[in-house]
Amino acid sequence: MRDSGLQVKEKPLTFSAMHSVEIPALMAALRWRYATKSFDADQKIPQDVFDALLDALVLAPSSFGIQPWKFIVVQDPALRAELQPASWNQPQVTEASHFVVLAARETVAAAQVDAWIAHIAKVRGVPEASLADYRGRMTGFLAAMDDGQKFAWASRQTYIALGQLMTSAALLAVDACPMEGISPPAYDQILGLVGSGYRTVVACALGYRSADDKYALVPKSRFERTQVVEYR
Repeated sequence: MRDSGLQVKEKPLTFSAMHSVEIPALMAALRWRYATKSFDADQKIPQDVFDALLDALVLAPSSFGIQPWKFIVVQDPALRAELQPASWNQPQVTEASHFVVLAARETVAAAQVDAWIAHIAKVRGVPEASLADYRGRMTGFLAAMDDGQKFAWASRQTYIALGQLMTSAALLAVDACPMEGISPPAYDQILGLVGSGYRTVVACALGYRSADDKYALVPKSRFERTQVVEYR
């Protein structure tokens, strides 16, 4: 079909209470999840489920919406075996169905701001000039930081994505283990990230718990709400 030249805007998606997760189901999923120590290497996450988890990562919120991250799905068994010694030899790296490395931008420059503004304008069907104030606030915020501070900021954004991934996994009955016990510099070397503009921040193993993982039966330990929540 030939392009008529007319812009057709898609109707926005709606979300109503009838599609929401019931509170008991949410609480059950969050109480069910734990940092899985032993995965069943024979159980693989179905492709449609893993695609949904990747979409959850893509949809994760970030400051200014700029998404200063990259998610590396490590599929090659040889690469995963190479990453294991750089992960305190934790078995999750090689046993889990899927292994995702979350990396953050080393810095956020004007080029990334321009690309983001251009993308917003395209998606919303508005001129870039209409986003001038937004661009100004973003560039002003970033100009106040050096590269080290920008990487620290981008790393914090990456943890927001990790949280969304883990909650989504729990709701889909997929086990997960966030992994900070890794050597980011070694990961960067192994995954070819050196010089790419991205650096490893954290990793997450995903799959299904092994029947002999004793930690699956350990009661979840958390402080009471009154100890960690304040009202002012």
